[in-house]
Amino acid sequence: MQAHNKLQKLLEKLKANDRETQAYVFAKYSPKMLGTCRQYVRDLQQAEEVMLAAFLKVFTKIDTYTSKGNFEGWMRRIMVNECLSFLRKKNRLHFVDDDAFFEVIADEPDDNEEQLNIVQQLIDKLRNDYKIVFNLYVVEEYKHREIAQMLGITENASKIRYKRAKELLQEQYNLVQNKTQIIS
Repeated sequence: MQAHNKLQKLLEKLKANDRETQAYVFAKYSPKMLGTCRQYVRDLQQAEEVMLAAFLKVFTKIDTYTSKGNFEGWMRRIMVNECLSFLRKKNRLHFVDDDAFFEVIADEPDDNEEQLNIVQQLIDKLRNDYKIVFNLYVVEEYKHREIAQMLGITENASKIRYKRAKELLQEQYNLVQNKTQIIS
């Protein structure tokens, strides 16, 4: 109950355009939100620009937040949408029709920092349409139906891109692991 009251006070101050509260929200959430933007935009400076534009939307559209659901999740959705808009404007969001079915590789990499950095680098190297679908599905936990609507593709195309991205990541991860074992 106390956390709810604190959030309500924070929202009231944001709606009143209180600059100190905006600075507080930015300082508190910007590291996570930059991480979200970074998942979609490779270049760190561009990701920061997108994040700043998204925070501007957060602050100017705060009246649309209905307090139903998580405030951080609401901000995160704005960040993702701003990333997708950025990629569309830069003509980096291009989807090619895939009719092939790709197998799912079940093994996931271990959850340590070095391996996560490797996986992030491999994700960065994916074709943009694979990368975006992969991130929306795995990181943002959207359903394929939602991804299809957001990107203007079919649900099946979303599933195919996810499966292909996962397959490519697994192949590349195995290559990196084999090289590491040879060096060791």
